[in-house]
Amino acid sequence: MGFRMGIVGLPNVGKSTLFNALTKTAAAQAANFPFCTIEPNVGDVAVPDPRLPQLAGIAKSAQVIPTRMTFVDIAGLVKGASKGEGLGNQFLANIREVDAIAHVLRCFEDDDVTHVDGRVDPVADAETIETELIIADMESIEKRLQNIVRKVRGGDKEAVQQERLMKLALAALEEGKPARVVEVDDEDAKAWKMLQLLTSKPVLYVCNVDEGDAAEGNALSAKVGEMAAAQGNSHVVISAKIEEEISQLDAEEAAEFLEELGLEEAGLDRLIKAGYELLGLQTYFTVGPKEARAWTIKRGTLAPQAAGVIHGDFEKGFIRAETIAFDDYVTCNGESGAKDAGKMRAEGKAYEVKDGDVLHFLFNT
Repeated sequence: MGFRMGIVGLPNVGKSTLFNALTKTAAAQAANFPFCTIEPNVGDVAVPDPRLPQLAGIAKSAQVIPTRMTFVDIAGLVKGASKGEGLGNQFLANIREVDAIAHVLRCFEDDDVTHVDGRVDPVADAETIETELIIADMESIEKRLQNIVRKVRGGDKEAVQQERLMKLALAALEEGKPARVVEVDDEDAKAWKMLQLLTSKPVLYVCNVDEGDAAEGNALSAKVGEMAAAQGNSHVVISAKIEEEISQLDAEEAAEFLEELGLEEAGLDRLIKAGYELLGLQTYFTVGPKEARAWTIKRGTLAPQAAGVIHGDFEKGFIRAETIAFDDYVTCNGESGAKDAGKMRAEGKAYEVKDGDVLHFLFNT
């Protein structure tokens, strides 16, 4: 599995420029006026992982297939969006369909790029968006609570659970807090997710800075960092302009360009790493002469469910997973060397897959 990250923010903060850079396309129109993005643009990008080509080189794999991540460029929200202002609720609906929110904040001064509120204040911008999402969630919950009254009175277990969870969320929202601050038990986790509350989505703040501030950030991005830390959220500093330039270069040129700017890696890499951390994701590999491939799973996933990411039949008929840790695969120069060194393990249904594991699944058809 990959995951879907929605790129949100006020108009003219650099969302579409960032999306274009990330997906290496010009599919999203990046223009200096609000609402240039009418429909959400969707783009799949390969997740960079230096371990994958290393494994492929050892196994002499004919193909290298990275795991993928989906970015959704959602049109600019404005104050009053929950009441239909700007392009209104259609964008709020698009947010419900993503796993996490990359909230792009303008952390640069530029008189040529109009700010919808006539000032540059990323913390205030973040609060504007959060407020709109909170209002939208409150209205959604209030309507749903009315709709399930009869079922609750009739003792419907599912409705009773939904009502309890919605009231928990509503209590937080009425205090101006997002639904993600609500602590939910494991037994309620599935029902909670089914509520699809906008403010339950994990948030990654993306500070869009000038090219000169890409390495260290600036005073504006520092304020965002303080806000994110106080909320228990994450943030990354990126220059959308730089990312767009890098997207037009080949690998060697991109590396030279980054070095000149004093950057160790592209913003895309940092954004994906932060997104993985945000959602508790990790990668395992399948490696052979035909292909070396990366697969994304949640941390804590057991071997049968990890196999199911490849194909449902692998999970249903799971017997065992032949497992080699990444470092052992490299040190022993491949599967044969790892076997000879006693580094290949046979793991059963209770095995919790680790990041970087090289796996081969045996299953009944």
